[in-house]
Amino acid sequence: MKVEVRNGNVEQALRVFKRKVQKEGIIKTLKQNEYYEKPSAKRARKKKEGIKNTRKRMAKFALKSRPNKRRYL
Repeated sequence: MKVEVRNGNVEQALRVFKRKVQKEGIIKTLKQNEYYEKPSAKRARKKKEGIKNTRKRMAKFALKSRPNKRRYL
């Protein structure tokens, strides 16, 4: 991963780097691999994550399909 420092602005480059790392999920995988996780616990975690992602997607879809109640005349 590469982040360019522009005009000596290290703080901005650090923020960009942290955002990229978070978006890639690198920190999450490092923390997961820190300790051994039993296969049954791994399956349960993945199932929970799937349910969470599905609910998030459904909520996003519900917001998009809701009609606009405010009408400007």
